[in-house]
Amino acid sequence: MEAVKRLLRYAMRFKRILLLALVILAVAVAADLAGPFVAKRLIDEHISGIERVWYQTQDTGSFAVSYDGKRYKREDHFAADEQRGEPARVLQVERSYYLIDGPALIEGKRSLTAEEQIRIEQGEKSELYEGKKLSVGQLFAFFKPEIGGIWLLCGIYFGLMLLSALFTYLQRYYLQSSANQIIRRMRMDVFGQLNRLPIRYFDNLPAGKVVSRITNDTEAIRELYVTVLANFFTGTIYMIGIFGALFLLNAKLAAICLFIVPVLVLWIYLYGKISSRYNRTIRATVSEINGTLNESIQGMPIIKAFRQEKKIEQEFETHNKKLFDYNNKLLNLNSLTEHNLVGVIRNAALVAMIWYFGGISLTGPSDAITLGVLYAFVDYVNRLFNPIVSIVNQLPNLETALVSAERVFVLLDEEGEDVSDRTMDRYKGNVQFDHVTFAYREGEDVLKGISFEARQGQTVALVGHTGSGKSSILNLLFRFYDVSKGKITIDGKDIRNLPRQMMRRHMGIVLQDPFLFTGTIASNVSLNDPSISRERVEKALTDVGADRLLRNLPKGIDEPVIEKGSTLSAGQRQLISFARAIAFDPAILILDEATSNIDTETEALIQHALEVVKKGRTTFVIAHRLSTIKSADLILVLDKGQIAEQGNHDELMRLKGKYYQMYQIQQGHSRAVV
Repeated sequence: MEAVKRLLRYAMRFKRILLLALVILAVAVAADLAGPFVAKRLIDEHISGIERVWYQTQDTGSFAVSYDGKRYKREDHFAADEQRGEPARVLQVERSYYLIDGPALIEGKRSLTAEEQIRIEQGEKSELYEGKKLSVGQLFAFFKPEIGGIWLLCGIYFGLMLLSALFTYLQRYYLQSSANQIIRRMRMDVFGQLNRLPIRYFDNLPAGKVVSRITNDTEAIRELYVTVLANFFTGTIYMIGIFGALFLLNAKLAAICLFIVPVLVLWIYLYGKISSRYNRTIRATVSEINGTLNESIQGMPIIKAFRQEKKIEQEFETHNKKLFDYNNKLLNLNSLTEHNLVGVIRNAALVAMIWYFGGISLTGPSDAITLGVLYAFVDYVNRLFNPIVSIVNQLPNLETALVSAERVFVLLDEEGEDVSDRTMDRYKGNVQFDHVTFAYREGEDVLKGISFEARQGQTVALVGHTGSGKSSILNLLFRFYDVSKGKITIDGKDIRNLPRQMMRRHMGIVLQDPFLFTGTIASNVSLNDPSISRERVEKALTDVGADRLLRNLPKGIDEPVIEKGSTLSAGQRQLISFARAIAFDPAILILDEATSNIDTETEALIQHALEVVKKGRTTFVIAHRLSTIKSADLILVLDKGQIAEQGNHDELMRLKGKYYQMYQIQQGHSRAVV
């Protein structure tokens, strides 16, 4: 129910257009449901009305009919003070019409005797009448006064059909338009929530599953607003209108037909209880499939290199078969409950109607039902099942949408931090770690009491074996994660007191595996930031030496870049990543093993460029090649989450400790010391 409430709150954001759609829908329903009432009047007044009492008259107007030297006019066409002559009746017996002079029974079973007399039987009562058979021309004369009324009602009926069609189109347009706006708002909220979530959230949730919630689950919710709610709204208003019309026609039989409502409510409740279990498994399995697909696409070179295609196919088929099995279970449930149950309810309603008209209505003339009422009632009962079928057919989509909504709201309820648009002056870049302890998982500290200071313009290098905590220090500095104990300050301010976005505004980072977005080289450097001009982009590329490696590209810096920059070499991607960091003119520059995946020539270019771009910036460098950090102002040697040694290159070499051993190993002078 909580998911339903939140979905309704989203709908209420666009309540004006929804209310307009519902008003238009009510007009469309009223116009559509007025049709049988028009048909009832047409039948009772202008077709079956021929069997009303006719009186002889001297009137020569349009309602008077000449027959056998006399003139007749139907009782409902006489004025209040107009004189009436002898009565007569026109009755249908079998396939012919007869004129009977004088009063006669009208209700009951009609038949012809062997003497061509008309017998009318009503219960135990039976009467014989002399009647004159009317020819086609004579019968038409009695119908002719009603032709004008028939044409008028036909015109009204056709006009109501056009009005209903127009307003039905308008209500569908406005309902679906509002539904599209609702889901657009929801998708923006979900995507915005991704930007609010900490990096830690994505450590435990595969990218494919995140994508599934933004695409598959929101699309299922879109179906809820566009199709399901439209059918539920339309169906509910139609049913209310139809039941109202049925009560106007015959309250007793309408009351009998009310059994449909509790049956439908119970049906929806039980279906929801059963199908929701299947849908939860289906949506979770779809996420697993998306996660497997995403991982397979990302790791395709490794899969092919190690000949794991069959294994990956088997893993995919496990999820695929599970999805197939639960889709079949849901299909069986739908097949059992949808059209079969509708048919049962329809037949029950028809049985009730036959029992009423076939039994009670024949007990006496006081309970008689006119042909127009019968026609209208059958028409309304048939119409009643159209919205029921529409509602029932949308139950699978309803349950799918509700389960998807639960999954989306779980994502939206994750604790995050609003993206700040505040700005701050460019800080100097004095960084201090004060007894910092950090753990990705509680109780498993990866950093233990880290303390050091980096002053403005200094280069700090982090070295150590894999898992020693080098990247974790930079993750904390960039506030991808927050410290467990201790504090980190920039220019004396605790970074936890600064909004992440505002703090990162004057920080730049270059990762070991650079990520490029679809676009051009220029757009990947500027990230389409309007404050970064083309001249600034070109200067950044020149500063890092990228102009020499990119000059051979057909379109230069306007060369298209596809996903992840797969058409560019590792060196070209890394240079673009360097230029991106420099273009934003950071006060603090972080290089996370940024030169490990590039060739010696490109590394030489970058090393030269770094000597230029590091001026006035505090730079943190993680590097496995110790030769690249010999000029660093401060080198931190990390071991199992602690600083084992610190100093510049010459100082650490004189200590002949861990740094000395690592350097000697890389130079090929000695073996590792255990």
